[in-house]
Amino acid sequence: MANPIITARKAETAVLIGVILPRQSEEEVCENLEELEFLAETAGATTLKRFIQKIDVPNPRTFVGSGKVMEIKEYVDQNEVDLIIFDDELSPTQLRNLEKEFERRILDRTNLILDVFAQRAKTAYAKTQVELAQYQFLLPRLTRLWTHLERQRGGIGLRGPGETEIETDRRVIREKISKLKEDLKKIDRQMSTQRQNRGKIVRVALVGYTNVGKSTIMNMLSKSEVFAEDKLFATLDTTVRKVVFGNLPFLLSDTVGFIRKLPHQLIESFKSTLDEVREADLLLHVVDISHPVFEEQLNVVTQTLQEIGASEKPTLLVFNKIDAYKWVKKDEDDLSPRSKENYSLDELKNSWMAKSNSPAIFISAKQKTNIDEFREKIYNLVRDIHTTRYPYDKFLY
Repeated sequence: MANPIITARKAETAVLIGVILPRQSEEEVCENLEELEFLAETAGATTLKRFIQKIDVPNPRTFVGSGKVMEIKEYVDQNEVDLIIFDDELSPTQLRNLEKEFERRILDRTNLILDVFAQRAKTAYAKTQVELAQYQFLLPRLTRLWTHLERQRGGIGLRGPGETEIETDRRVIREKISKLKEDLKKIDRQMSTQRQNRGKIVRVALVGYTNVGKSTIMNMLSKSEVFAEDKLFATLDTTVRKVVFGNLPFLLSDTVGFIRKLPHQLIESFKSTLDEVREADLLLHVVDISHPVFEEQLNVVTQTLQEIGASEKPTLLVFNKIDAYKWVKKDEDDLSPRSKENYSLDELKNSWMAKSNSPAIFISAKQKTNIDEFREKIYNLVRDIHTTRYPYDKFLY
């Protein structure tokens, strides 16, 4: 009997759609689409083309204008594109109308992020969190009838809970949401008890934008083997390790990374995971200084920390990946204003040391650059917290 021929599933192709709204620059929208392409790549899709339209307000029917719809339709039909991905969240009406126009699967940024989370979820806890977020996202969008049977075949945007019948009852979805919330409450209570059982040992949490090197730093400081990969959301489950510097112990946790326009369903579902940040005594805010818009990423994380009530905690800014930082020196006869890429690493250091209210350090976790100074800063900050909590121990450190 001949061996069956096993064929790999063809990678799905996609086009990306972004709009330039008032008070937005083209550069900002292009950067958002760059990140959206990385998300699509992480999900397993190959991006063929990007479409950008400058509009005053999104079209309530199709988000982009009718002329742009025709331009996109012509391209996707000619190139047999599988997916059309929008960088902004679409309303259920827009989603339905666009599916009728293109006869293709339509995803928005939220749906794509949920899909990546569904791929990355490994433990029962993470899977439950993602499933809850997906059902909450799905509930107002049950009008997407023509893709229901497609969901059984898998593919980007179709992972997770899915739908097995066109006549999916909203009541069934609400019951599933209610059950998942109860399941999470039980797990949250268990995890809360685990955190309480750790006693009064100082707790340090790694926070930052996704893919800035938090897990690499975690492995380096704790000498453990936490999964680290150059893709978005490599870490979904919080990992906690006991670390000892000298004779000073503390708990170090690696948490899920943040991203622009992080779906509120995920923030709510990952409440217990984010509790590790809320209940930490010290935050290590990791920033990828080699990224062209690292300041914007830093602001996204700072804003998210404010939203979850963790912005007032002692924080050490950790500018990582200095080995990958590139700058372009301006010619002496170039009188145009300097852009961010014209600043040397030393100039950036001096700038951030001067303007930041938080202590800061510049390292390369990959190349082990400035790691001794990094450890010393963590040691001093943890020691100060510990001796404040246990004043009689101050002579031991």
